[in-house]
Amino acid sequence: MSDVATIAARPAHPSAGARAGWRSPSPAALRAIKAALFALALLPLARLGLFAWLGKLTANPIEFVTRSTGTWTLSFVLITLTVTPLRRVLDWPWLLRLRRMLGLFAFCYACLHFTTYVWLDQFFDARAIVKDVVKRPFITAGFAAFVLLIPLAATSTNAMIRRLGAHNWQRLHYAVYAIATLGVVHYWWLVKKDVTQPLYFAAAAALLLGYRIIYRLRSG
Repeated sequence: MSDVATIAARPAHPSAGARAGWRSPSPAALRAIKAALFALALLPLARLGLFAWLGKLTANPIEFVTRSTGTWTLSFVLITLTVTPLRRVLDWPWLLRLRRMLGLFAFCYACLHFTTYVWLDQFFDARAIVKDVVKRPFITAGFAAFVLLIPLAATSTNAMIRRLGAHNWQRLHYAVYAIATLGVVHYWWLVKKDVTQPLYFAAAAALLLGYRIIYRLRSG
């Protein structure tokens, strides 16, 4: 091989090969990434189980579990919204293949959050639950966000995407923006004094939604 051909065959930069590998990881690497992400997403649940076993769910365990599952629900919603900006900025198309898992974990923790409220807090008292939803604004916002999550989880499969059509499926899943907003409002209204943590979530949601607005305006 000539010197010119040898130089042309080399990466333009020592890290170019690594960047190309990250842009298009092998199937085995992608499976490993998914497995690691799955394990990480289970850690908050494992933490609750460990705390329950050790008797460290504080003096008000129901409130602790409710707050924890609610916080992680909103966290996973925002993490899911982070996938698209990261994919565009880093030019890693494969990140989209993680989005479904993250969204389903958001729904999983939302179900745990809702079940804790309905079962351990309200003891399946339908009348008390309806009264709460109608009269307490933060419950109304949280319940609305949960209801909007249900069709997104139900249509997360490839079969449902084909049945709805890609365009209709995408339009339906725009509801995640409302879910994120309602989740932040739910958390903000729940906290009566120190709103530091809700403020962080609000800032993250505003950044992620603002990015999409700016991107769409620039695109056309």
